[in-house]
Amino acid sequence: MRPLLFGEIVDGAFQAVRRNPAAMLGAGVIAQALGSVTTAVVRSGVVSTGPLGPWLESLAPADAVSLGLGVAGAAMLLSLLAILLSVVMQGFMAVPVARSLLNRPTGFRQMWTLARSRTGALLALAVVLVLGAVAAVALAVAATVAVVGLLDRSAGVLLVILFPLLAVVLLWLAIRFQAAPSAIAVEELGAFAGLRRSWHLTGGHWWRIFGITLVVGLLVGVITQVILIPVNLLGQGLGGTVFAQGGDAGDQAVNAAVVVLGTVVAALVAAVGFAFQTSTVALVYLDLRMRKDGLDLALMRQLESGAEPGGVPGRTAAADGGSRPWPPAPGWPPVRG
Repeated sequence: MRPLLFGEIVDGAFQAVRRNPAAMLGAGVIAQALGSVTTAVVRSGVVSTGPLGPWLESLAPADAVSLGLGVAGAAMLLSLLAILLSVVMQGFMAVPVARSLLNRPTGFRQMWTLARSRTGALLALAVVLVLGAVAAVALAVAATVAVVGLLDRSAGVLLVILFPLLAVVLLWLAIRFQAAPSAIAVEELGAFAGLRRSWHLTGGHWWRIFGITLVVGLLVGVITQVILIPVNLLGQGLGGTVFAQGGDAGDQAVNAAVVVLGTVVAALVAAVGFAFQTSTVALVYLDLRMRKDGLDLALMRQLESGAEPGGVPGRTAAADGGSRPWPPAPGWPPVRG
């Protein structure tokens, strides 16, 4: 057991999902459920009732504005809930990944038992991250408006410069705080302690973590599209046929069922992709602890002793940000005084 290479992280993520399907895929489905259910309801409603264009055109301007505001508010609420679920599940899924390092399988119920005490901290983390991102965007917009007002110039040039710069800063922070959910779940930390822990662990490894995250994200994205493109084409083809030929209620019901089935397939594919990506993030976190805390040696001792077979590996190991979890070698006593 030693710090992990890129290929070992990718293979380890696949093995973690394969050996713990109930925990990993179950959590992945939960993380994707909200968006998938909403998409299924909207798409099946559109297919069942027909195109919405004529109905929208018949609305009065005031009703159209109210509808737009309601849809925007609902979308923001659903996005917030989806982020909360994703962060919580990312923390929970770090538990079976950590246990897989010692070849210990984990079911969904056991994952829940071991990680449920961190639910509040993970929710707090998600809220902090969302508020931080919103505050950063709001600050950038306010700064742009203020500068434009003072200089009486077009905001176009400032936006072209400012928002890409903001995106780079947010990306940098996202990588620095990527390990926070895993640290909170595995080490039983609070939200802000998890952020500090992630900041310490990722220091000096930003480019490596970014590279792993980028490659895995591209890999999952390509595979997902290869699977979903035929499904989407089938659904669109059936929908176009029904609308063009004015299918009866039975045809539209069948088409709605096909759309829902396609959404379910998309949700399952997204759940697998989420599980794989989350496993990668958790393994990167554990790899960083091996490199900075000597977690690999602590895990080897735990494996040899068979201690805590039902616990979370790494939870009881030293997590003070750099102290090695083993005693000094004979002949090298600690200096006193």
